[in-house]
This record gives sequence, structure tokens and C-alpha cells, in this order.
Amino acid sequence: MSDKLHTHRSHTCGQLRPEHAGQTVRLGGWVHRVRDFGGIVFIDLRDHYGITQIVVHPSKGFSADVHHWKLESVIGVTGKCVQRAADTVNPKIATGEVELDADDIVFHSKVQDLPFSVAAETEMPEHMRLKYRYLDLRTSKMHHNIVVRSKVIASLRRRMTDLGFNEFQTPILTASSPEGARDFLVPSRMHPGQFYALPQAPQQFKQLLMVSGFDRYFQIAPCFRDEDARADRSPGEFYQLDLEMSFATQEDVFAVVENVVGGTFEEFTSWKKPAGQFPHIAYKDALRLFGNDKPDLRNPLRIADVTHAFKGSEFKAFAGVIDKGGVVRALKAPGAASQSRGFHDKMGEFAISLGAKGLGYLVFDTDGIKSPFAKFLTEPILALIKQATGADTGDVVYFVAEMEKTANDYAGKVRTKLGEELGLINPNDYQFVWIVDFPMYELNDETNAVDFSHNPFSMPQGGLEALNTKDPLTINAYQYDLVCNGIELSSGAIRNHSPEVMYRAFEIAGYSRDTVDTKFAGMINAFKHGAPPHGGIAPGVDRMVMLILGEKNIREIIAFPLNQQAQDLLMNAPSPVSTKQLRELRIKVDLPPGHAK
Repeated sequence: MSDKLHTHRSHTCGQLRPEHAGQTVRLGGWVHRVRDFGGIVFIDLRDHYGITQIVVHPSKGFSADVHHWKLESVIGVTGKCVQRAADTVNPKIATGEVELDADDIVFHSKVQDLPFSVAAETEMPEHMRLKYRYLDLRTSKMHHNIVVRSKVIASLRRRMTDLGFNEFQTPILTASSPEGARDFLVPSRMHPGQFYALPQAPQQFKQLLMVSGFDRYFQIAPCFRDEDARADRSPGEFYQLDLEMSFATQEDVFAVVENVVGGTFEEFTSWKKPAGQFPHIAYKDALRLFGNDKPDLRNPLRIADVTHAFKGSEFKAFAGVIDKGGVVRALKAPGAASQSRGFHDKMGEFAISLGAKGLGYLVFDTDGIKSPFAKFLTEPILALIKQATGADTGDVVYFVAEMEKTANDYAGKVRTKLGEELGLINPNDYQFVWIVDFPMYELNDETNAVDFSHNPFSMPQGGLEALNTKDPLTINAYQYDLVCNGIELSSGAIRNHSPEVMYRAFEIAGYSRDTVDTKFAGMINAFKHGAPPHGGIAPGVDRMVMLILGEKNIREIIAFPLNQQAQDLLMNAPSPVSTKQLRELRIKVDLPPGHAK
């Protein structure tokens, strides 16, 4: 054995090639598989980089012990690299042209009973995967996902730096904000009865960096929100590419994001960014055409308004809704006339599952129209439907009649379902779109008071004059969302940098001047000392990686995620703390009935 070999390894398990044949090498890794072929034992040895086949001949003193080795034990193997015969080459692995003839094996770590097989990569219950996450992360899929995540973040950093952005870190312990989701609170030992909050986003700090004169900031920022789990957001924490720019317009922000995000998707997928800018769709148009503000543009279906076609008609199911202030939305499904009656019934059942009363449909067949309410469809009504939807022979038009907000919602979900059922969505495509012109304010459904609809620190279109002279519900803001394939990647805005505009904007939403001075002291005081026009955005890193990898659940691209109940099953968090710790914080725990201490 050569004394020049590294103590643990001279090569990785993904490194050996035919040019290494004849060399004495040392590998370290996990026992992935063991196969016995009449005395000769083959071991697949795995590490971070790949798999190498190890050959153990019966003449070796340790060969008898091989049968007792448990999978996932960690061993070191020293031996000669040998080129395989042509008929034994394994093209499925990078090292498949060679194998290691073992001369010596050292055990680094023996395994007890495994809760599940790493090599088999069978579907396991999520609680098992999360409890033994370190085993789950050894599987080829999960290992690949986490490595891709790391590379995506490195690419984002490189692209931002190349564009002249500087990475700064903002505080994790900060003040609670009255806006947004529920905060995670951290009690202060030095200031009893007072609390820090973990940041929901570095919003105020990144704006303060612009006031400080730093011009272009970015950060791969951890954000914390005490909210329920969703498929595209982990409960507790998530990461975003947070950025801010001074002396920037909305278009300047768009250009940076399209360069960075578009370039990253090109790097890690086969997608190629189309020429020109990402398309822009106004918020109100998104609701009208797609039923929501997160449209999947891979789906070619568009929602049409056919309220005028049924207003005053004999079809009371629709006309009655219109008389009460409702609307009728329509969706043309091209070529769907060939679908069976059962298909249309299934679509109706889907609409009912959403809460709709039903889903009307009209088939433009070669031998005439077919519809459960065909007798009410006069020639003028049919002409208006055709004009609004572009329907022709061979198409089917589906109808939703509800109050406007509900009709948009139902029609949007039916649009998505139809796109999936009819195979209209290309799973390998990426369609980015900017949703712009969000309303500055909205009515609170519970109190009927005027609230901020998006980001309270956004600049209203029209500035102070608009705030003073226009109906607040008609004012749009310089706010925008980046959406890809129906998933919101980020929200951003051109910020309000004027103290007077900020005071007035918050006053409309019910905040007094004193409240602004107290809750946003750092921000409002900074603006009084010279603030540049500035704007930014924060694309979600987790969601980008999900889209790049084609994963449906965010826990598939996070190394150590919480479960849907916001629990860390591996580290047993959250968990009780000692009475001594609570006493130091001047905290008493008041558990609800039925909760164990």
C-alpha cells in the first residue's frame, strides 16, 4: 500500500475512469448495495459524487465478513483500479467502465437497523422521511435537488454581483410590524415584557440602505412568517432573492429581474428566454381574462364576459343572476366538441366542488348546437356568444354565472382544470408574466373600511395629488408581481420615499400620524433626511428551485423542512423549555385546556 495515499481517500466515488486503471487508489463512502456472485462479492460504494463498484475476491481475508455488513455502513477501501471487460460495462453510472479490486477495507461507521432503504428509493410516509431526514437526503433524487438548490443560489449571487449589486445582511432580530402575516416573536431577557420579531422580509431595512446611499443591494434573505403550510411555501421560514435599487423606475427593476431570473432558468433547464421583455398584464385584466392574478400563460384558454348576451333573456338561471348584479363568464374549449357527455358532466361536478351551482355548456357540433339549455339560445344570443368567445364548429363553451368576484374565481379554476384535462399545458415550458397596476387600497370584507391591498410602502400612481383628490379605491400603485406558470415568484414595488405621501397614504388606511411615527419611526425619520426614489422586488428562491426541478411540494427542495404542522421531527421542535429559562424571560405559560405541559 502506498504511503502517499490520503488517510481517507485519494479519489471520490464519481471520479475513476479508464485512465486510472492500474493505479492504487483509496475510496471512502457508504455501502449502497451488496451482491454475491458465487463467492465474489460486488459492493456499490456511494459518496456525494457518485458510485464506484468494488470487487471483493474470496481470497481476501475480510471477504467472509462482507455478508454481515449492513447497507449504509461507512467504509474505506484501498485497491487497484481495473478496467472492466466490454460486456460488463455499466453505462448508467459515470464510473461504469472501471471497478476497484479491494485489497483492504476499513470500517469507519457501522450501521444499526435502518428505518427504510436508501438504495430502493421507494415512497415513504412523509413523517418517516422528515424524522430520518439525513437518510432521505442520501437518496439520489433528494441529494440532486439540494445540490441544484445550492447551484441556483450561487448563480443568482453571481448574476447580481455582475450587475453591480452589493450583498448586505440585514437584522434577524427586529421590531414587530402591524402589516402582513403573523410574526414569530422572540422575548427579550434584558427588557422584560418586550419582544423582538423575526423579519417577515427585510423590507424596511433594504429601503433604509437606499437612504444610506448604497444604490444597489441584494441578499439571499431568510424570511419568517407564522402561517399555515402550503404546497409552495414552507411554514416558518423561506428564502428570497431580496433586491433594491436607487433612482430606479419600474422598468429598471424588470430589466434586472428578467436578466437574473431568466438567465438562471436558462442555465438550469432546457428553456430559452424569448426575445423581448416578459409580457405585462394589468391586475384588473388578469382577473377578467384568467380569473386570478397568477395566470398560467402556458394555458391558451381565456375567459370572456358574456353577461350582455344573457341580460334580459328568457334563460332565468343566468338572467336572474345578472339582475342581482352578477355576471356570466365563458370559456371556449377549442375542439372539445368531440368529448363525451360524461366529460362535460365531470367538469360540472368539478365546478360544484368549488361551490358553484353548476357549469353550463354549449357544444358547437357539426350538426348544430347541443346544450342542456339549448331552447333558450336564440340566434342573437348565439351570435353574441360567438363574438365574445370566438367559438366555432367543433368547440365547446362553458359558462359560470355568479357575482363578479366569485365568477372570476370559479372560471379561473375551471380554466386550469380544462387546460389539464385537454392536455393544453406544456410541462416543459416556462411562461413568465408581470402583473402590474395593483390597486393601492381595497375594502376590508369584515369591517368595510379602506385597507392597503398590497404593500403599504408603495408609491401611489399620481402621488400626493391622487391621494388628496381621487377615490382611494380607484388609485393604483407602482406594485408588480412576477408570475411563472401560475406561481407567484415575487412581489415588488417602486417605494414611497416622501414623508408627506407616506403620512397621507397611511391616513387613508386608518393610521394616525402618531401611529406612523411610532410604528415606522426608522423609516419615516430617514425619509425626512433625504431619500432617493427607489424600488425593488424579492423573487422566492424556494419557488424558483421548485419550478426548475419540476417539484410540486416545497419540502422536496429544502434540506431540513418543517412538516405541515410546523414541526421539525428531526430536532423535535418546537419543544418545551425549562422553568429556569422562562423565569429569566419573565414569562409564564398559559396553556389551553387539554394541552400537556
